[in-house]
Amino acid sequence: MFNKMVLGGQAIVTGRGSIGYIGTIPAKKAFIVTGGRSMYANGTIAKIEAMLRDKGCETLVHGGIGANPDTTAVEAGVDAMRAFGPDLLVAVGGGSPLDAAKAMALFYEYPELNFGNVLSRELPERRQKLTFVAAPSTSGTGSEVTKAAVITFREQNLKIGLKTTAMIPDVAILDPDLTLTMPPNIVAETGMDALTHAVECYINTRMDAFLEPLARGAVEGIFANLPASYREGAPESRENMHIYQCMAGLAFSHVGLGMAHGIAHAVGGRFGLGHGLINAIVLPQVLQYNSRDAEVRNRLQRLAKSIGEADFIDAVERLNRQLHIPASFREAGLSQQDVEAAFDELVENAMKGSTRVNPAPVSTAEMASLLRQLFFG
Repeated sequence: MFNKMVLGGQAIVTGRGSIGYIGTIPAKKAFIVTGGRSMYANGTIAKIEAMLRDKGCETLVHGGIGANPDTTAVEAGVDAMRAFGPDLLVAVGGGSPLDAAKAMALFYEYPELNFGNVLSRELPERRQKLTFVAAPSTSGTGSEVTKAAVITFREQNLKIGLKTTAMIPDVAILDPDLTLTMPPNIVAETGMDALTHAVECYINTRMDAFLEPLARGAVEGIFANLPASYREGAPESRENMHIYQCMAGLAFSHVGLGMAHGIAHAVGGRFGLGHGLINAIVLPQVLQYNSRDAEVRNRLQRLAKSIGEADFIDAVERLNRQLHIPASFREAGLSQQDVEAAFDELVENAMKGSTRVNPAPVSTAEMASLLRQLFFG
């Protein structure tokens, strides 16, 4: 038995103003993927286009990637890429445009792949012709260094993670200046997404000695910096959060996650709530459930000691309150009528994905009971 680890692509570039590194990358045509407004409003898109055009590189911006990108959004991006013919792909923005761009990169390089066969085929491990740069503007997903792209399959009301090292960006740019315009609720939700990555990774049965310091360090750093990043938006705390969320991404990409993410992908795929918000609501109860496993209890005790707390689950709940995270999905705006109408499908979908590697086994009946607690408090 062996573990193969690919810790990111060719480089991780950090520091304020590091978005300027894009100007050093050789390219003739650059396809820029982004979200709706924020990267235009703060001048990032114009800055990237200017530095590329100054060196004679043609650019095309493909914007409008919304939260929870679906198969249709990816297919539209692939069509635009094929018409343009880029040799450089730049994804800038939150986790949604980054994930969409990763799937676009895969389908662009391998035209024989599509959403009709990508879940059933063995996927290639490398790209050959496209340089891929990812610059996140939120501090949560770790998508800039992972091999996964989470895409919503509308016909199944489910988010599904496509996974292959061919989707790892060649260069990850962690420029904290891109995060300074994040509103507080996005700081909170993406930060709790990163914490969930680090914690679920840390208690996963596949955690090993090589990756343990990354996951534990991410937990410590997020607890130390997320409250200040949320309250004050100070550049130092934003920069630290950007680094720690990336560390969590490097770790979970090789270890796996757990039931919190299984539930988040089911609920997000059906109702469209933000992924980080769902994880924040779910995490304390999932950790309580997993504490029936002795090794999980031991690891949570070690995490509690690392952050200077007596009980780790209590610390997570207290952090949620500091960040004004709702205590249930009902408080987050979901109606009982809508939940009841979709409940059986939600239970079925929540049993898939990351739930299959949850450290404590979970039955369908137990999942149904847990979901009712999470929805109605």
